[in-house]
Amino acid sequence: MKLNKKTLFQLHSWIGIKLSILFFIVCFSGTLATLSNEMDWLFYPAIRASGEGERVPYNQLVDQLQEAYPEGAISYWLMPKESYLNDIVYIDLQGQRYYVFVDPLSGEVKGDTTVTFQRFFRDFHYYLFMPFYQIGYFMVLIFSFFLAISLVTAVMFYKKWWKKLFELKSGNGKLMFFRSLHRLIGLWSLPFAILFSLTGIWYFVERTNLGKVSDISNPVPPGLDNSGENQTGRFAFSYQVDYDKAAQVAKEAIPGLQIRGIVPTNDVNKPIYFRGTSHVPLVRNRANRVYLDPLSYRPVMVQKAEDIPTVMYLNDIADPLHFGNWGGLSTKILWFLAGLSLSGLVLTGIWIALKRQVKKAGVKPMGRWKYVNWIIALVITGFMYSFMILRYSLSWQPLVVVGLLLGLISWLSWYIFVFRLQKTSRL
Repeated sequence: MKLNKKTLFQLHSWIGIKLSILFFIVCFSGTLATLSNEMDWLFYPAIRASGEGERVPYNQLVDQLQEAYPEGAISYWLMPKESYLNDIVYIDLQGQRYYVFVDPLSGEVKGDTTVTFQRFFRDFHYYLFMPFYQIGYFMVLIFSFFLAISLVTAVMFYKKWWKKLFELKSGNGKLMFFRSLHRLIGLWSLPFAILFSLTGIWYFVERTNLGKVSDISNPVPPGLDNSGENQTGRFAFSYQVDYDKAAQVAKEAIPGLQIRGIVPTNDVNKPIYFRGTSHVPLVRNRANRVYLDPLSYRPVMVQKAEDIPTVMYLNDIADPLHFGNWGGLSTKILWFLAGLSLSGLVLTGIWIALKRQVKKAGVKPMGRWKYVNWIIALVITGFMYSFMILRYSLSWQPLVVVGLLLGLISWLSWYIFVFRLQKTSRL
């Protein structure tokens, strides 16, 4: 097939129009995920750090957690690098996970929730709440290829595009304005579109284990044999670990380690897992790993970010580059604006196509794909509600709020893309 200008435009339009609703869902959920920690800060007062000072000992925090949740078990302990956020400790209690906010400066347990905005939007963007057979994962990842094709066809279609970086035409009606705006936003969003598509394609490579990328990037934790030792009950052991001693050993194993996460164990035959940042920039926390025997606190595996192979390094920079959290709040905001731009491209693209439809009788840009998009969107909504009810155990109030928001979004979509366009066509 000859890739002439018409073919390039048709390919670009097919992706942006036929898959517009799903494309928008993927882009917009990822956009919200970039500032999800900040949403937690806004809506959960308990997550807000109290101020500056020194961290209290880990064991003191654990004592407070055990007092508040005596029948629970610590499954993960997150120390955000954002100074305005408290520690988040995952407590498993009677089949339910609680996200517990602990002030590391005062040692107080501030509160808990069964879901955070960060967890909600990460689940949403990672797999659209559709975990079965990894369908959701691959639905999202396939859009990385679509995004790459869209940007390549756009650059090839718009000749000498670099001369149009500051060109915004506003004459000859709204159609001309939105076409010019669509092109302008697309050009300025191009570096981010390249970055998002490349990191998304890398996730696809990891998920499918092409070239054994996943095997290299995700080493199997070492096994232990403490079966002959005196073991405590499953729910008590994670509280009995000497975290101060374990943290000291981890820091000695990796000089300069700033601990950002602890994966405790409730099984003496599984190690305690520390991870965090060091002098190596850009990589995510798990590039540095220290596994300790939970009884002797002896290091059984140490991974330093400075020594990891190239494949693992690429894998560990994918998340910071994709979500923009490598440079703090400033890069998060920049990535958020870039995500809004890409989401806006989807909306302006479908508006332009529908505007052309009302000018040309019989032309239906989405055709039957409209039903495919809406059916999948409804399925995603169904899974989302099942997660909110069964996994997050939310009360009826947030369920109603989410329903009202979805209703408002649906009404606005109908009003802008159907009612207003049809009304203008009759004038």
